[in-house]
Amino acid sequence: MAESNKTEQATPQHRQKSREKGMVTRSRELTSALSMVAVAGVVALTAQQAIYHWTDFFRNALDSASTESIQAGGPLLFWTSVETLRWTVPILAAALAASLAAGYAQGGFVFAPEALSIKPDRMSPAAKLKQLFSLTGVSTTLKSLLPFFAIGWIGYACIRDHWGEILSSSYSNSHSFVHMVSSMLLEVCWKSGIVLVIWAGADYLMLWLKSEGDLKMSRQEIRDEIKQSEGNPANKAKIRRLQRQSRRRQMIKAAETATVVITNPTHYAVALRYEMAMSAPIVVAKGMNLLAQKIKEIAWNHDIPVMENRPLAQALYKGAEVGDSIPSTLYHAVAEILVMVYKAQAEVKQREAQRRASANLQGEMRSL
Repeated sequence: MAESNKTEQATPQHRQKSREKGMVTRSRELTSALSMVAVAGVVALTAQQAIYHWTDFFRNALDSASTESIQAGGPLLFWTSVETLRWTVPILAAALAASLAAGYAQGGFVFAPEALSIKPDRMSPAAKLKQLFSLTGVSTTLKSLLPFFAIGWIGYACIRDHWGEILSSSYSNSHSFVHMVSSMLLEVCWKSGIVLVIWAGADYLMLWLKSEGDLKMSRQEIRDEIKQSEGNPANKAKIRRLQRQSRRRQMIKAAETATVVITNPTHYAVALRYEMAMSAPIVVAKGMNLLAQKIKEIAWNHDIPVMENRPLAQALYKGAEVGDSIPSTLYHAVAEILVMVYKAQAEVKQREAQRRASANLQGEMRSL
């Protein structure tokens, strides 16, 4: 029942984790088949030249052996080893290159330390025997025997088709016999190669389909992965709430430095600060409803002028963020309010100066 819930395609993150565990689709049959084809190709390209080369080499070796003694470190054995390596290294290199290319094409180079870790169940003989004689093991063995049955049939068909030539080969010379056998072997090889490549491709396709099925995820697994990668929604909401609270505290603190507060008068409040060195007033705080009331209380407590202008308060609230300068379209309206504020502040300062001067004068008269 749990497996039936896995109906969703694997996410890239899930595929990457599976790849790190070594779960990559690879077909050993495909690698073997391509290596065999590469070896057969190298042998076919060099066979004609190799026949004449080795014929001359062994003729010269026999002539040399008839006149000189063969020693363990002698030149005859040395050059025999050199010639052997000369013709076998290309074959081995082709097989190695084909194997590496096939492995890389199937899934790239993967280093998975977790897959190399020692697991006791892998080394248990009882588990291996149980796996060997299980339904899966028997089906895998039978599946591997199918291409060999096909190759056996190709060999039988080749002998059947050339049976007349085989019977009459006793009357032909050695060159004709070798040519006949070589042509039969070549026919069996290329037909067998085609069978192995087709079977290996089908095996890879079946493994890929099985791997894709194993990688499928349930919707709950996808949700859990999103939570792990992007964070728990509850935690993210808590972080956003804390961030808003922090910004609100900073904004309320900055409202104490405002030059004027423009209100709606009840719904909006925007605190502006302006100094002569500034190119334009900046918004140090703004808020609606309860936050607007808090900004006005701060203004009253710190003797900051509170001016009522409904259109301007709404325009400033919607058109400027905290810390930004006011929009250029509002310069004229804000400038008028600042002029009124500065005049009021100047009048207050003048009255304060007059009051202090009058108090000083009365003090001097009493002293006289």
